[in-house]
Amino acid sequence: MTFRAVREIGLRLPGAKEATMYGAPALKVGGKMFACIASHKSAEPNTLAVRMDFAQSDALIAEDPETYYLEDHYVGYPVVLVRLSRVHPDAMRDLLAGAWRFVSATSSAQNRSRRSPRKARGRSQD
Repeated sequence: MTFRAVREIGLRLPGAKEATMYGAPALKVGGKMFACIASHKSAEPNTLAVRMDFAQSDALIAEDPETYYLEDHYVGYPVVLVRLSRVHPDAMRDLLAGAWRFVSATSSAQNRSRRSPRKARGRSQD
């Protein structure tokens, strides 16, 4: 699989846009990256970084370490590294949809928490 194929799948998701992240091709929603070519030197060539929660990342790596992995630089970030040469297109569709939901949900939660204090300040303290 190539980033071109990843882009074709990812851009079908609502609000997804092609962008760059640290100079590498990326997919974003609401200005937030949900997948990008891994640009850190510790990542293998032809690797995609995909956003997801830590538990899901750990499960994928445990289930299929030939396809999914992490390098020290990426530990502590909600991401999994995906060897594009090994991932099946159906799995990529699921990964990108999940990453899109993860980033969209995270952005929505942050927006709600930013609005909450403003609403509270506007209420009277009866």
